[in-house]
Amino acid sequence: MSDTTAVSTLLSTPGAVEDVGRDAGVASHYGDPLREQRLLTDGLGVVDLSHRGVVQVTGPDRLTWLHSMTTQKIDDLPPYTSVESLVLSPKGHIEHSLHLVDDGETTWITVEPGTAPALVEWLRSMQFMLRVEVQDVTPAYAVLGEPINAESTAQELESHGVIAWRDPWPAMGPDSAAYGRTDPHPATGRAWRELIVPRDTVLQMVDDRPLAGMWALEALRIDAWRPRVLWETDHRTIPHELDLLRTAVHLHKGCYRGQETIARVHNLGKPPRRLVFLHLDGSGHTLPDVGAELVVSGAERPIGRITSVGRHYEDGPIALAVIKRNTPVDAVLEAGTVSAAQTVIVEP
Repeated sequence: MSDTTAVSTLLSTPGAVEDVGRDAGVASHYGDPLREQRLLTDGLGVVDLSHRGVVQVTGPDRLTWLHSMTTQKIDDLPPYTSVESLVLSPKGHIEHSLHLVDDGETTWITVEPGTAPALVEWLRSMQFMLRVEVQDVTPAYAVLGEPINAESTAQELESHGVIAWRDPWPAMGPDSAAYGRTDPHPATGRAWRELIVPRDTVLQMVDDRPLAGMWALEALRIDAWRPRVLWETDHRTIPHELDLLRTAVHLHKGCYRGQETIARVHNLGKPPRRLVFLHLDGSGHTLPDVGAELVVSGAERPIGRITSVGRHYEDGPIALAVIKRNTPVDAVLEAGTVSAAQTVIVEP
């Protein structure tokens, strides 16, 4: 559910169909989701992400403070440089994914729909005597996504009140680690960024650009093996299981909540589960639901669950799933009556 009860103005666009579930409040598509995927692949189009939460952190201590509590090294983050960072539980389980960029005076963070209030409450509980201020500005700011591989600029902020977060996926960050394929990664060269814009300027920012919905964006995300917090995570997910150390974790920064789990699993063990990419049997007319249990063909005991499902304009029905690490990599999996061939993302 969105942080704001306001319905996106772009839902009044002819052909717009509102999404349901966690992505309610924005369009699932505008009449032709496969065409919308092709537009995004060609570097065109814009996606309404105005259901995402937007948080501002100000004050002279903001970067060192956020650095001390999250997984990424941001104490000396240059202005207009995008990073992904995680908030972990004391046991190292993922609680929030922060899409973070700083403009030299304010740190801008976007988070998954409905999660900004919880993040702000936790951050404020950790302020102590530091010179920081945290605000949930979701009612005032919306997020738009576009397939452009460019950092924000001071001119964008000064001229239009816009700041951008560029998605680093799948590039390896400094002092990070890969738990899956690195060369070549299927998403190499992927271009994606989020624009944080004043909510009352959304129509002006979109102008006459073609619109693409969440169905198109999600299919391309799945095809890029890009995990999404709340979708690929549950109460016990650790970053290693999703290959998130690659973009969201700095392995040799100072202490932060959950660091012991990050270090222990990386240095001494293996994650108990692993993210996989699935090609789904498309001979039927229905796809398995998100959350559907997976079994090895011919067996009965579940070995995991489907976390994201989409229809790709070239590959057909595809999905991401989280399964037990020791599941054979050549095993055919089944979700109900739908069979699935797995492609390894996180190595077992």
